[in-house]
Amino acid sequence: MFESLIFNLMLVVFLGIASQWIAWRFSMPAIVVMSVVGLLAGPFLGLINPEESMGDLFSPIISFAVAIILFEGSLNLDFKEIRGFNKPVLRITTIGAFIAWIAGSLAAHYIAGLSLSVAFIIGGLFIVTGPTVILPLLRQAKLKPRPAAILKWEGIVVDPFGALLAVFAFEVIRFFNSEVTLNSFLLFFAASIFAIILGCGAGWFFGKSVERGGVPEFLKSPVLLAVVIFVFVLSDEIMQQTGLLSVTAMGMMMANMGLNSIKDIRHFKENISVLLISGIFVMLTASLSTEVLLEIFNWRIILYVIAMLFLVRPLSIWLSTIGTDLNAREKTLIGWIAPRGIVALTVSGYFASILKDHGYQDAELLTALTFALVFSTVVIHGFTIGPLAKRLNLTTTDESGVLIVGGSRFAAELAKSIKDTKNDVLVVDRNWASLAPSRRHEVKTHIGNILNEQLDYDLDLTPYKFMLAITRSDSYNSHVCDDFGPYMGQENLYQIAAPNLEEKSQRSNRIVGYPLFMPATSMRELEYRINSGHVIQKTLITKQYSYTQYLRERDDKSILLYILHEDRSIEFYSPDAELQAQAGDTVVTLSFPDKKIERVRERLKEENGNKKIEKKDLEKAFHKLK
Repeated sequence: MFESLIFNLMLVVFLGIASQWIAWRFSMPAIVVMSVVGLLAGPFLGLINPEESMGDLFSPIISFAVAIILFEGSLNLDFKEIRGFNKPVLRITTIGAFIAWIAGSLAAHYIAGLSLSVAFIIGGLFIVTGPTVILPLLRQAKLKPRPAAILKWEGIVVDPFGALLAVFAFEVIRFFNSEVTLNSFLLFFAASIFAIILGCGAGWFFGKSVERGGVPEFLKSPVLLAVVIFVFVLSDEIMQQTGLLSVTAMGMMMANMGLNSIKDIRHFKENISVLLISGIFVMLTASLSTEVLLEIFNWRIILYVIAMLFLVRPLSIWLSTIGTDLNAREKTLIGWIAPRGIVALTVSGYFASILKDHGYQDAELLTALTFALVFSTVVIHGFTIGPLAKRLNLTTTDESGVLIVGGSRFAAELAKSIKDTKNDVLVVDRNWASLAPSRRHEVKTHIGNILNEQLDYDLDLTPYKFMLAITRSDSYNSHVCDDFGPYMGQENLYQIAAPNLEEKSQRSNRIVGYPLFMPATSMRELEYRINSGHVIQKTLITKQYSYTQYLRERDDKSILLYILHEDRSIEFYSPDAELQAQAGDTVVTLSFPDKKIERVRERLKEENGNKKIEKKDLEKAFHKLK
């Protein structure tokens, strides 16, 4: 009924973004959902066939999208990130890629049954992973910094080289078949060098222009997008597949120039990339024919995929990282995770048609072989990266890291107590002076507005399970909990009590955090208590001193902050949650320091002739003493 091009484009975008939402809502790998949705909409239900409806526009749209995605990924390749473990990154992206090429090509020949010529072309292409598949998986799994950085760098850096390697293998084959001369090789290498120079030059020139005010604020992102496409197309017109190398070089140059406006640029590119990744996966899977899907179940293809998963990838990682400081757990995880994505699908389609034109009939198998590897790795790695990383203790999700929004003396004392438990803690505030107490306690701090989406590029939020919004502004705290509810989970968001009923009544119906501490106490009151001499105390619960006994005997003026369990996990007190502490757990409170109270009590007794001291008199005297 609706067969227009604009309807197909609308449906692709809608299905792509809907897939992202479904993946977020049900905690599933986004790329798996996008692939399944594309298959359902395309070959299974026949709702759309983007390749057919878009015609000659299909390949250029895919190419532009891949270039932009790869550029956006390379904008994050700051060399500071791999300082201290640049050796394994270099080894994996060079020696590891070469081993994967040779081993993958031999597997394609001896297992999948491809001729040696076709096998070495497709083997070079299959070394790629790429940001379209790696970055969503890393966001989902919340890996520790080192394995996450290595997988990210490998995915982005190797992506253009995989395509170039396939081109190189193709030129070698043509040379041995006397189809081209030595000059073609020289042209290939010259074009590759030109692509790198062009990308670096464009990145440097644009970066300097922005820094010197040569591009107005409202034109920065549009101009950059135009430059990226120009660089990609110019390189690709000179030599096929060098455009990806050029935009990667451009992104890496800009990432390491220390540009002040890099945050705005990354933010813009991130939004575009999410949209493009969503749409392209749907487009590619929806364009597959039923014949290709049936060919996937060829026993040779199945064995080839198994060999790539369990032999080629682990072999390339373990051999290339000999002599590095990667431990066995990290090698195991990195040696398992290698999902293939858009670059593999698009470039293999290009070579399938080119090789068939040159008389290689077995190239007909390339589309089915590529999709089998892409879909298998996307699904298997998408569902296993999280559990495997947890089993290898390479995630931060099981720890109780705490992100505190709002600097103050109380925030500093609370952060120090959490730091002493060996859990990660970070205090964020818009004001440098507000973070001074935290800096004195040597607690990690960051100055900036947490509601600014660009702050996500400066901060790695994966170590933090909980977020405490404890600024003096209740509306700001509500906004923080509202913004981070989808990302951190509402159950992990806590909000300090409003200072008065009027502010409480002004709250909107947005997502807000759980009320913090018991009893729920305003920031004004907490600051008053800290300034009055209250301190954070820890009480160990034992078999002899039970939690029930502690609650019965504790000072009713103290504020219950959190429970530190024996396994180092933390639970924050809230009027909305009933906590229980077992033997071995520690209850953390804000209360009068016992020793100081005793000294004040003794002084009052001396002044009042050893008369009984009322609790209110004791508190007043303690405040005056402070």
